Parts: sequence; structure tokens; C-alpha cells
Amino acid sequence: MDVYWLEQTDADLPAENDWLSASETDCLNAMRFPKRRADWRLGRWTAKHALAAYRHGPGHREALALLEIRAAPSGAPEAFFSCRPAAVRISISHRAGRAVCAIAGSDAALGCDLELVEPRSEGFLADYFTPEEQALVARAPAADRPALATLLWSAKESGLKALRTGLRLDTRSLSVSPNYAPRLAGDSDTWHPLLVHHASGAFHGWWRKTEGFLFTVVAAPPPAPPVCLEVPVGRF
Repeated sequence: MDVYWLEQTDADLPAENDWLSASETDCLNAMRFPKRRADWRLGRWTAKHALAAYRHGPGHREALALLEIRAAPSGAPEAFFSCRPAAVRISISHRAGRAVCAIAGSDAALGCDLELVEPRSEGFLADYFTPEEQALVARAPAADRPALATLLWSAKESGLKALRTGLRLDTRSLSVSPNYAPRLAGDSDTWHPLLVHHASGAFHGWWRKTEGFLFTVVAAPPPAPPVCLEVPVGRF
């Protein structure tokens, strides 16, 4: 199965909101906290450009306003075009001024997550990781532990999104089997496989670490390495 992805940053965002639909504008205006507003805008901007590229459609603001991202009852994002459901599955994540959107066919289970690599406390590991995952981090070289813990956490987040539950489900009910043979202390644009086990099966996925960020994608059926989308020319 093919999975596509796109990344955008705060620097890509326009100051205006004319690329939002009327209902999205209402949603934005109802948000009280600046950080929440900024993260939401960047996530929507990224998802709309990813959808435009996936559909081979125009990326100018009038066209983006026709692409609407709504929250399902579960909280998962769902894509609409001219008020009709789009035949795609999407997942959005944002962190520290960056956002990513993953896209697959509508019959897929899909989740993605973007995390900034940073140290995780022993208490964090005990609260959110299985005993086997805690032992895996403890055995890793000291230089690799922050990135490995971030990888495990990100993969769990992606798995919870694919299950469409989010953090309402205990993260320890998922267990991650990562391929982290490359030294995690460095960066690489290469995708590496991972597996996220859950109560009714497993999600196959991929991870990459670059510029201090770790990005994971999981899906069912098992996905091929994610394909980067290109932002349509003339998006402004």
C-alpha cells in the first residue's frame, strides 16, 4: 500500500486566513490560546497542501478553502472537498513549528506522529512504556537513549491514531518493535521499518530522524516506504 506525506513549517504559513473554509474560520476564532491556534493553523495548512498535491489539484488559496478538514467524533481528522467526504485517510501531527500530514486510501488505517528528540525521564518511561520497552531503552548506548525513547513514544502515538482512539487508550497496551540498527544519535533521511503491536493485531510502519525530529507512520495494510509529496506550484 502507498502512503504519502508532506511537511510544512511556520515559515510557510501566510498571515491571512483566506485559505480556510467558513466553518474552519469559526473553529479557529473560537480557540482562546495562541499556541493552540498556531498549531491548528499549521496542521490545517499542511493537510490542505498535502491533499492538493495528492489530488494533483491547484494549491492556490481559493482552492484550499474548498478542501476542509473536520474532526470526527473520535477527534481524528477527516478530509472533505466541496462539503463531500474525500476518498482518503489522513493523519496530522505538529511539533515545535513543524507539521506533517500523511495520506493513504480511504480503506486504510493510518497514523503519523512528529516528535522533537529530547530526553525522557525514568518516570515517563515507567508511566507510558511496557517493561520490555523500558529494558530496550536501558540496554541502548547512552547517546541513543533520547532518540530511542522518542521513537518508541512516537510510534505509540501513530498507532493510537491509526486505532482512532488517541491517548484515551493506555499507551502500554501497544508495544513497539523498532529497527534502530542505524545509530540514533545522528540524522538520516532513510526510512527504517517498525512494528506496533496492539490487542487485535499489529500495524506496520516506518520511521526517520532528521534535523533533530523523529517522524513515524504506521498503517494497515502494511505500507511501502512513505513517498514525499511536492507542494503545488503557485500555492499563493
